[in-house]
Amino acid sequence: MRKFGLIGYPLSHSFSKKFFTEKFRDEQIGGCEYELYPIANIEDFSNLIIDEPALDGVNVTIPYKVQVLPFLNEMDEAAIEIGAVNCISIKMRRGERWLKGYNTDAYGFEASLKPLLSSAHTKALVFGDGGAAKAIKYVLNKLNIAFLVVTRKPSETSIVYEAVDQSILQEYKILINTTPLGMSPDLDTFPDIPYDTITPDHIAYDLVYNPEETLFLKQVKSKGGKTKNGLEMLHLQALRSWEIWNS
Repeated sequence: MRKFGLIGYPLSHSFSKKFFTEKFRDEQIGGCEYELYPIANIEDFSNLIIDEPALDGVNVTIPYKVQVLPFLNEMDEAAIEIGAVNCISIKMRRGERWLKGYNTDAYGFEASLKPLLSSAHTKALVFGDGGAAKAIKYVLNKLNIAFLVVTRKPSETSIVYEAVDQSILQEYKILINTTPLGMSPDLDTFPDIPYDTITPDHIAYDLVYNPEETLFLKQVKSKGGKTKNGLEMLHLQALRSWEIWNS
């Protein structure tokens, strides 16, 4: 039996377990199972690797995308540059388990964003600067899209929400929410920007996918802008994980 799973804490609900369990069933992939591994301390990760000799790969979610790095033998280029991993392959090398980290969030985001882009989309506003923003900024740099990070508190690398005005929105046509604003159960929250100045040239991309349409997306859509939630990104990064584990 080949085993795969998700590490994080807490793991009350998991897109990944549902996705892979259904994939194994629907595609009649035998001898595989996907489990949840809610580890309360990252130090327990070493014990998990020892206790589960059939484990071929894991996905990584909050709060361990950065904390897991010291446990890895190797990382791919994107993971090194981003400084976070969400996928680990586990192979045997010279009689020992060899752990390689990848960032498939970047792959999923890039593949789902690119079909929306036109010549008007050369600059982006990134709402939030937490762990989720790392892969987003990596992809924007890769696509040569200039960006401003928007946060609640001012910093050397960001502007505050109050600074986002009509002139900025005329220039920055891609709007990306990497914060939990609008996520269930906080359905009435959203990035606080002047939506009256949004145009049909704008794209709103929300990493939140529960609910499928946040207030942020609804407000941009009402002005004619294109919108996309984080569900396709999740599907794409999961499929990329499967490719990595089987390579």
